[in-house]
Amino acid sequence: MSISRLFPALLLTCSGIALAAPPAPAPVPASSSSAPASASSVSNDTPDLADIRTFTQVYSMVKRAYVDKVDDKTLMRAAIRGLLSGLDPHSAFLDQSDLKDLTEDTTGAYSGLGVEVAQLNDQLRIVTPIDDTPAARAGIKPGDVIVSIDGKTVQPDALDAALKQLRGPPGSKITLGILHADAKSPVTIPLVRERIRVASVSARMLEPGYAYLRISQFQQDTANDLDRALEKLQKQHGPLRGAVLDLRSNPGGLLTAAVGVSDAFLDSGTIVTTKGRLKQADLDFTATPGDLLNGAPMVVLVDNGTASAAEIVAGALKDDHRALLMGQRTFGKGSVQTILPLSDDDAVKLTTARYYTPDGTSIQATGITPDIALGNLSVTTQPGLDDDDEHESDLPNHLLGNAPVDDGTAAATAAGQLAVSDYALSEALHVLKGLALAHPVPAAHAAVKR
Repeated sequence: MSISRLFPALLLTCSGIALAAPPAPAPVPASSSSAPASASSVSNDTPDLADIRTFTQVYSMVKRAYVDKVDDKTLMRAAIRGLLSGLDPHSAFLDQSDLKDLTEDTTGAYSGLGVEVAQLNDQLRIVTPIDDTPAARAGIKPGDVIVSIDGKTVQPDALDAALKQLRGPPGSKITLGILHADAKSPVTIPLVRERIRVASVSARMLEPGYAYLRISQFQQDTANDLDRALEKLQKQHGPLRGAVLDLRSNPGGLLTAAVGVSDAFLDSGTIVTTKGRLKQADLDFTATPGDLLNGAPMVVLVDNGTASAAEIVAGALKDDHRALLMGQRTFGKGSVQTILPLSDDDAVKLTTARYYTPDGTSIQATGITPDIALGNLSVTTQPGLDDDDEHESDLPNHLLGNAPVDDGTAAATAAGQLAVSDYALSEALHVLKGLALAHPVPAAHAAVKR
């Protein structure tokens, strides 16, 4: 049965990012009075009267003396947003527009720039640009900071408003001031918004027997799309000897999708657990029998843009000894947010739990350290070296063998091109081939989980 059918309401988000995770099977009521009375962890503290008096005094001062007239609804919503933003970077008040954005993120279709952003240290920091979108094509990278929008400096106390400016009608223009991670001064990047349709799964063959699987984010249909992509590859090319799963710059998405993807490669074992103050927040996801690769080795590529739901998959495959992780330390988003409806138009996104990898580790603020670390390196070619080697076949009067000579030029050229275009992927393929040497050739048909 589909994981998403079991937990249709579960959602985990990272501020500004449609990430993955679930609320409890039944949404936790928003009001404390309707929370389970038996939950001993619920605080019975009453507000300090002095604090209430201070709040009402400040509220009255703003109403009476602020330079522009502000209505009560605006002030109350600002107070709610401030209350939630003071808790952690991911709790937030969601109005109708925010809920629409969240739905678009999890379904993979919206109008904007194709950039995933988190509010960190009073800045709008790029977690990742989505593949083949205006942001990615403009050279925006994970770790970059948006310092201005249309010439106006992004203010620390107005990050929510700045985030909203990133989206807009297709064809509309916007100019971002971007401070690259290794730069001393920002650059100005003009962009045109597009209708972003994110295909979360792509698959191709790197070499005969070795597949490349790319998941850009975790959407409602990601697990099913992965199933179909692998089935198609194996019908066309036969059983796979191994696969590289690329989770670099993946900001996350739905937890249910992350669980489904993890389960696709696992026969048994824990995938992820969540723990919070309320009983409904305590969840345990376990793998079911069946492995789409029939145990063929895997290498998972990660980097500092691998976040939230993507870290759940990386952590599950690493801790359950199903895959080798290569790359850079991941983002470190290890908390769960629950969407608690207030009305038809408004909701609260509240951090309700931490999640833990199968070995019981919380990756919150620490991320996942890969098994094999890779620097952010690139490779360049040196022309004129291909013909400098010598072999027995080059010697005069050499004896003939009984097999045709393969100089390996085609394979060397392909390997060199991959190393130049994507050094990390090239290294992952080398490691994958080494792992495959110790693994028997898989059976003719992969086990399919439905």
